[in-house]
Amino acid sequence: MVPVWLRRWFVVHFVADWIFALPLFVAPRAFLGLLGWTEVDPVSARLVAAAHFGIGTESLLNRNGTVESFRSMLNLKIIWSATATLASARRWNGEGIDAHRGFSALRRWRLKA
Repeated sequence: MVPVWLRRWFVVHFVADWIFALPLFVAPRAFLGLLGWTEVDPVSARLVAAAHFGIGTESLLNRNGTVESFRSMLNLKIIWSATATLASARRWNGEGIDAHRGFSALRRWRLKA
């Protein structure tokens, strides 16, 4: 049985994804400029928006799904969030993320699930 509060959070996730994705898709330079970005690749930004549209819409459509479908969507959301965080992280030396450490942590989490 999936708790009611989790089903409600799926709806909240849908709304949050769409609020973020819509301006990112329609006007990526203007939207990211408001957030302090100075260089924007509009194609990449729209691809990220498309992922948010898809994941958010599936959250809404799946809110009344089975336990198995919820588990699958939660795994997708966690993997997406973890890899998006890794992709946007910066090391102190400016060389980007330490991929080995990041993916090792993701692998450890997955083994616990």
